Amino acid sequence: MTDFIIIWDSPILFEKLFQEHGFTCTRVHSSALNTPYLPPCRSIIIPTGFANPDYTKILPDIEKCSDKLKRFVEDGGMLVIYGPAVESYEYKWLPFDIQYRQNHESTLLNVAGEDEHGAHSIVENTDIPVECDGYFSGCHDPAICNDRGEPVMIIEKLGQGAVILTSIHEFPSASFLKWIADNTQKTKI
Repeated sequence: MTDFIIIWDSPILFEKLFQEHGFTCTRVHSSALNTPYLPPCRSIIIPTGFANPDYTKILPDIEKCSDKLKRFVEDGGMLVIYGPAVESYEYKWLPFDIQYRQNHESTLLNVAGEDEHGAHSIVENTDIPVECDGYFSGCHDPAICNDRGEPVMIIEKLGQGAVILTSIHEFPSASFLKWIADNTQKTKI
């Protein structure tokens, strides 16, 4: 059993982060999403650059498996999707309308809304500027915005789980990973 699955087609540094914080993590090639052999997990992570063919070729498989990813979230898993690393992108494979616009910058983060949410812990210190690779539009309730008020994190509840989209271009904090592990159940893809 694994806590986190990273969808990517080659080894990446991101994998070590989970182990350093005491979580199990398996990198899975996107072509394996359609197999029945993947272990249950708490969260699926799609790293930055997933839509840029200069970095990876995983996007077609992700698009083909959109129903499986939706069911995974509805059954209690969490899907965390980082920026696509292309100029503009429309997430047609998600069950809600959202668009992304690339804009690399260092920015202060502002928590949106009045309710505290565990996903706000994605970075440890929001008092200093962090790197973001873009922002979202078409969303209803942003969770975190850049210093111009543009959404850089969106949380969409779906069934028993949630989809988190973020353009925050930083490794997630240990607190964020723990929050995911504590608030999800191991779910079959």
